[in-house]
Amino acid sequence: MGAHEEVKPVLPVPIKATPYQHQIEAFNFACGLFGLIPGSRRESGGCALLMEMGTGKSLTSIAITGALAEAGRIRRVLVVAPLSILGVWEEEFQKFADFPYALAVLSGTGAKKLDTLRHMNGAALQVVVVNYESAWRLEKDLSAWRPDLIIADEGHKIKTHNTAASKALHRLGRAAEYRLLLTGTVITNKAVDVFSQFKFANPAIFGQSFYAFRSRYFDMVGYGNHTPVLKKSMEAELTEKLHSISYRATKAECLDLPETIDVIRQVKLEPAALRIYKGLVKESYVELSGGEVTAPNILTRLLRLSQLTGGFIGNDETAAVEQVSAAKLSALEDILDGAAAEGKKLVIIARFIPEIKAICKLLEKRGLNYSYITGEVKDRSGQVSAFQNDPQVMAFVGQIATAGMGITLTAASTMVFYSLDYSMSNFEQTKARIHRVGQRMPCTYLYLVAYGTVDEKVLLALKNKADLARTLVDDYRSGKNPFAP
Repeated sequence: MGAHEEVKPVLPVPIKATPYQHQIEAFNFACGLFGLIPGSRRESGGCALLMEMGTGKSLTSIAITGALAEAGRIRRVLVVAPLSILGVWEEEFQKFADFPYALAVLSGTGAKKLDTLRHMNGAALQVVVVNYESAWRLEKDLSAWRPDLIIADEGHKIKTHNTAASKALHRLGRAAEYRLLLTGTVITNKAVDVFSQFKFANPAIFGQSFYAFRSRYFDMVGYGNHTPVLKKSMEAELTEKLHSISYRATKAECLDLPETIDVIRQVKLEPAALRIYKGLVKESYVELSGGEVTAPNILTRLLRLSQLTGGFIGNDETAAVEQVSAAKLSALEDILDGAAAEGKKLVIIARFIPEIKAICKLLEKRGLNYSYITGEVKDRSGQVSAFQNDPQVMAFVGQIATAGMGITLTAASTMVFYSLDYSMSNFEQTKARIHRVGQRMPCTYLYLVAYGTVDEKVLLALKNKADLARTLVDDYRSGKNPFAP
């Protein structure tokens, strides 16, 4: 096939969007494996979509799900994903699925999750979304629900073959007719990681026994013979088997991707944090009502709400900062996991110093090297150079007000906005750190937005190039609470 030859879908693609070429290729590949193409036979019940962050794994999976449903092959779908991504699946189905379905995210207490699951038995395609830990805790009930298709999102979460979550997915997968494994790459730090993920996708590829797989493909070396090293003589066989059910897409190869992609990752504050937040919204509105309503007044009150969505609240009396939420940190941890698995660098931008300290602590806890710039850092060029040139430095953490000017961070093509300030110029300048001369990849911007909070208003104003302060003053003058969603 020529480099620019257009690929046509083998079946109608049941989504409300125009797919990119690599998404059509992945759709065709999976439909072929699953025997959906008229005249073809089913070669595998499992397919691995090894698609890097920003290349649209979920859209492609929804298209494949729709094709299976329209062919009458599936009635029940189980999506297993990291906790912070559950809401993303709900949004993506709403946005892209061009076929009838009912979807429920299992959340709340164990009893509430079970009650939700028991009600998922309608005539339309039933889609249940659950996180990895809940999947193994609810394994018996999920098994009794009998999903026909299981999608394991961020499949590197089951790379270790003998954890409770991995074993549960292997057992659930065995009973399902179809399986999709989604990950940027199955080989994280060690090639031995492919076994568990493929045992879920299709156990016929590498067998059921981890130890038989390891002794066939690896030599055990190092102190105590604990380190598996892939045998040179077995590289070709391992690669061939791996690719037999895998479709690979990297950002570098996807020539029709737009230059920049925005991804909003909605985060739900914990119930206790949400209670504090709502109390602060009410208090801020009352304070406004008792004084002059000006842009500075409104932005001062907005500031405290923005601090809280990032997880922290200041105590005016003691000047201490208290952590009240870890919701954004958990979401960031999942993103870090994915980036580390893909061997990709990340730029993480935050507004407040307590957030930056918490992010740095998280990176240290995970053993990840990083550079950082805040107002206190003197050797900015040293920090930037380490990030740009040292393959061991996988993250750059920057404060939006001080890291947005005059530096180049093109070693990464993904930037995470943990929090935002209200300045349009800071926003544009910061985004340009990765999207500039020297960048050879499309850039992905991930926004961590606390659901139902001022985060949504701030991002909308910045994206629409609107004057946030004026918008909020106008809201107030028209009788609305400017801080409410």
